[in-house]
Amino acid sequence: MRMRKVLIGLITAVVTVAVIVIGVVGVDFGASIYAEYRLSATVRKASNLGSDPFVAILAFPFIPQAMRDQYKEVEIKANAVDHAVTGKATLEATMYSVDLTYASWLIRPDAKLPVGKLESRIIIDSTHLGRYLGITDLMVEAPPQVTNTATGGITESGISGNHGLVFSGTPTFANFDRRVSVSEDLAIDPDDPATIVFTPTNILTGPDTANQAVPDDKRDAVLHAFSARLPNQRLPFGVAPHTVGARGSDVIIEGITTGVTIALEGFKQS
Repeated sequence: MRMRKVLIGLITAVVTVAVIVIGVVGVDFGASIYAEYRLSATVRKASNLGSDPFVAILAFPFIPQAMRDQYKEVEIKANAVDHAVTGKATLEATMYSVDLTYASWLIRPDAKLPVGKLESRIIIDSTHLGRYLGITDLMVEAPPQVTNTATGGITESGISGNHGLVFSGTPTFANFDRRVSVSEDLAIDPDDPATIVFTPTNILTGPDTANQAVPDDKRDAVLHAFSARLPNQRLPFGVAPHTVGARGSDVIIEGITTGVTIALEGFKQS
């Protein structure tokens, strides 16, 4: 009988502790969700977006970080944003060591946010890039030789190199009605970092390409169809771009900086 009472007491204590832990975790999770919701709505209004962006505050436990006035990592991602030249683009920003001293844990719209490290990206899908180039069936692929990370890219965010990308599509403006693949180099214009330069270098045939040869008298016109300059691509929060490449079938422009202070209204630059 005594052993039974001890066992019941032990079970009761364990259950009580478990209930308390679950309650604490639930409160912490709920506070995190509410902070993300408020930040999403604030970014939408401050940057004049058409809808609330995705926001993730990567902090667990959340409440202790909020009490210390610093979030370890915050992600903001806005899809299908009206954007200069291409019509639509995805905007991303990843912030590390976000100082909340002047912002509160809900981050006020007009707050200044010191950030330890900031990654900023514009992502242009092949559909919108193809419309800009006049190649409506455009498909973008990373360079075939890029295999040096688990994500298939050369940066932490999985972005490929900028040389030897594979662009495939039908260059109708060149009076060529068959789908072709070209090797494409991307570059940031040194005189205007908001402009991306697309330079085709060769017609590609063989596996994993359109495998369509181009007659010599059409070659220059076909390559020219894949040549372009893409201006006014200004990264969220005004970060200077230093990397351009591909991930999946998207072209991504990325910049990384450290030790900056930002305002939420600067998320959308153009």
